[in-house]
Amino acid sequence: MDGTASVGGDAPLLTETCDEGVLRLTLNRPAQRNALSVGLMTALSKALDRAAADKACRVVVIAGAGPAFCAGHDLREFRALDNENRREAYQRIFAQCSALMLQIVHLPKPVIAEVHGTATAAGCQLVATCDLAVAAADARFATPGVDIGLFCSTPMVALTRAVGRKPAMEMLLTGELIDAATAKAIGLVNRVVPRPQLATATLALARQIAAKSALTLAIGKEAFYRQAELGLAEAYNYASEVMTKNMLAQDASEGIDAFLEKRPPVWQDA
Repeated sequence: MDGTASVGGDAPLLTETCDEGVLRLTLNRPAQRNALSVGLMTALSKALDRAAADKACRVVVIAGAGPAFCAGHDLREFRALDNENRREAYQRIFAQCSALMLQIVHLPKPVIAEVHGTATAAGCQLVATCDLAVAAADARFATPGVDIGLFCSTPMVALTRAVGRKPAMEMLLTGELIDAATAKAIGLVNRVVPRPQLATATLALARQIAAKSALTLAIGKEAFYRQAELGLAEAYNYASEVMTKNMLAQDASEGIDAFLEKRPPVWQDA
């Protein structure tokens, strides 16, 4: 699948390419550092809806065009809002962003952030929300809302679920940029690679995952996030039920037989 989504002006807000099961979604507002305008969030949400329904799509990569990954919300769009209805507009925008982040978590396919340049505020939230993240060595991350009198409260939700409390609080309270090595050390990203190798490294990871059973990945991703919100005993009870369901699937039988017979599995995604 090749295409574009939600055209704004003469250029698409989001570009889409799909190759060998890997769907690449590129935020395409380079002059605005890919700030998450209402239009861009709408385009990304629609693309994720299509990805969920497309059996050819097995893994999603989210990248950014131009010098940065994503600069967060579009503050110029915020300031242009009608004063009389500003509260309602703010509520709609933050609700839309929250729904988008939940959509990524609930998507039954792995989502990988490919990060270069800077990922700040809601852009950092996007990285923290994705299942995995690969960063260029020169990438930088921050939740700098505190510097402009706007604490990054919604980015905080994803950030505190991706990294420890102390590093998350330091990012939130200081607004300072952290480098890619620090982001990896605290668990915000999985891998750091030289900038010229970023796309290749991300694609290699995506293809490695895309080769697995799509059903197994969907079961596992849902279970990962659900168990993380449960108490220990509840998590084990829930995970045991998931394992039982998974064992009864055709792909589990095929995978076990393939392992015992020392041959590659042939997935049916069933």
